Amino acid sequence: MQARQLLSLLSLLFLAACATAPGGSAETPVAAGGACPVPLACPACPVCPTPPPPPPPAAKPLQPAQWEEVKGWANDNLAETYAAFMESCKALARQALWRAVCEDSGQLNNPDSAALRAFFEARFKPWTLVNPDGNREGLVTGYYEPLLKGSRQRKKPRLYPIYAVPDDLLVIDFGDLYPELKPMRLRGRLEGRKVVPYWSRAELTQQERKSAGSFADKALLWVEDPIELFFLQVQGSGRVELPDGSRVRVGYAEQNGHPYQSIGRWLVERGELKLEQASMQGIQAWAKANPKRVDELLNLNPSYVFFRELPDTGGGPIGALGVPLTPTRSIAVDARTVPLGAPVFISTTQPNSDKPLQRLVMAQDTGGAIKGVVRADFFWGFGVDAGAQAGRMRQKAEMWLIMPKEYAPK
Repeated sequence: MQARQLLSLLSLLFLAACATAPGGSAETPVAAGGACPVPLACPACPVCPTPPPPPPPAAKPLQPAQWEEVKGWANDNLAETYAAFMESCKALARQALWRAVCEDSGQLNNPDSAALRAFFEARFKPWTLVNPDGNREGLVTGYYEPLLKGSRQRKKPRLYPIYAVPDDLLVIDFGDLYPELKPMRLRGRLEGRKVVPYWSRAELTQQERKSAGSFADKALLWVEDPIELFFLQVQGSGRVELPDGSRVRVGYAEQNGHPYQSIGRWLVERGELKLEQASMQGIQAWAKANPKRVDELLNLNPSYVFFRELPDTGGGPIGALGVPLTPTRSIAVDARTVPLGAPVFISTTQPNSDKPLQRLVMAQDTGGAIKGVVRADFFWGFGVDAGAQAGRMRQKAEMWLIMPKEYAPK
């Protein structure tokens, strides 16, 4: 009995599986003679897109090199850089890595180029500077020490202030608390019990016009030209000629914490200047032709630099290393990669030229716009001629860090 019931059940299940609506359906085709439906073909499996390969690891910023790879090394007159190297040693000799080589270099007694080359090749090793993407080519720009017309009192036409550091500017050095954050600084001001960003250039200018703010009495000097004052802030140091003919030197003291923005790039993007015109000289010419738009232009860069008065000893300005800069033998670098004070060999070209400029220089300064591994600002010196060279310089370059043989990159 149970067997017959099981057989009947199976028959019913079979018939139900084969049953279709009259004429079949669009989804389930029917075989001839009322047989079971023709099974649908399985849809093709989707082709999954090939995942993009993972990005390559960032290249090491320092890669070992041989002296033969340093382009122009054999042709540079190294004797011209000896004085600049000895200035670096005033700061470096306190470090164990540099103590012996600085002491020994001081015994060379104004060596000629051949003797200094032999000294470097015996005691130092070159390292190729490499960008994170593996490219060994970077950018070198130029800077200089300008001369401005000014006075110690605000009186036409000297209406634009060179400010000392305001009393309410807070500078918090994270390295004092956390050594791993040594390069990082926070700049701001207190608003109640809260630290907020310091005033931008536009805000400072607005308060200046109202004679408001804690910096209102912080003017060191007053100068004639707002564009020249802007470029003084870009250069970081300069001299001011007073009405009696005497000169005052000013140098970088602090910055408001806002990032530097290029006004030249803005003029190019707006079609106000062609790319090849966006030099210091080109921007100055634009400002003279558009005096009512100067504030608009300058306020595009929120960064603002404060100064301190320095003795005018006749030498170069004091760089971030704390020693005088040497014209055409000192550079500003990004100190996160290139140690301040270290020798660097650069291979580039003269401003707006294909003529080689290959020489040993000293990394003795930094700058707000100098960011990156293969990046430098070449110091041309003081005055109009130096300014002409610096203003035109925007060249491709390769760079080698020259370090004592005992040095091992982290």
